[in-house]
Amino acid sequence: MYLVTVLGNGLIILAVGSDSHLHTPMYFFLSTLSFADICFTSTTIPKMLVNIQTQSKSITYAGCIAQMYFFMVFGGMDTFLLTVMAYDRFVAISICHPLHYPVIMNPCVCGLLVLVSWFISLSYSPIQSLLMLRLSFCTNGLIPHFYCELAQVLMLAYSDTSVNHILLYMVTSCLGIVPFSGILFSYSRIASSILRIPSATGKYKTFSTCVSHLSVVSLFYGTGFGVYLSSDASSWRRMIAFVMYTVVTPMLNPFIYSLRNRDIKRALQEILRRTLYVQGWEHLS
Repeated sequence: MYLVTVLGNGLIILAVGSDSHLHTPMYFFLSTLSFADICFTSTTIPKMLVNIQTQSKSITYAGCIAQMYFFMVFGGMDTFLLTVMAYDRFVAISICHPLHYPVIMNPCVCGLLVLVSWFISLSYSPIQSLLMLRLSFCTNGLIPHFYCELAQVLMLAYSDTSVNHILLYMVTSCLGIVPFSGILFSYSRIASSILRIPSATGKYKTFSTCVSHLSVVSLFYGTGFGVYLSSDASSWRRMIAFVMYTVVTPMLNPFIYSLRNRDIKRALQEILRRTLYVQGWEHLS
């Protein structure tokens, strides 16, 4: 699944970069999301695969801190990018005059939105990681997960973790509620705009541009809420939700966007055609 995730998201990045028709805000955000998904999955799965191969379930203290840091960075990036993509759909659909969209979502604004997302993600993660360094832990702590989940690691500390928990709850609330509220607001306005379209064909065509993003948002937040709202930290249901959240969701994103998107399909077919042409030419040579 990890190779499928890297390959699928890598192809999305390659398709967007190689096809000039895809140099639009929507596909720029999609390629950035694909990069964040590759990094997000790479924070946990390679270590898990190594542990399976070596029959070892251990991780060093420094490795655990690093894993938590990068998990928070790229998990936060996924959250913010999905919100930015919802805003992009809102501007594209809810703004009546079509000429307003490229003016509002110009390259400077798109770059700024991504930079702000990176800045926020890179700002809160080191704070939480640095606060972890002041805690004392037992030598052989047991985490009931396949990676170093922050809340579970805090439970292993035998020093005061009140500051860590306060920051954890604040960040989780902000990263969960604020972006999700932004997505709900964007789609409420989008739904209102779609309902004002007189023809059924026009409604379907407009709504179809949002289906892929809605599917990814539902999958991401559905599994995320299943993880963080579960009361039993060691239950199998929560463990399955963790796997869905960290592995399956990033793996399915490229399929969700490519299966219903003619532009992505065309770009991928062009990449495949060029690859086969080059291989055929080298074979003839």
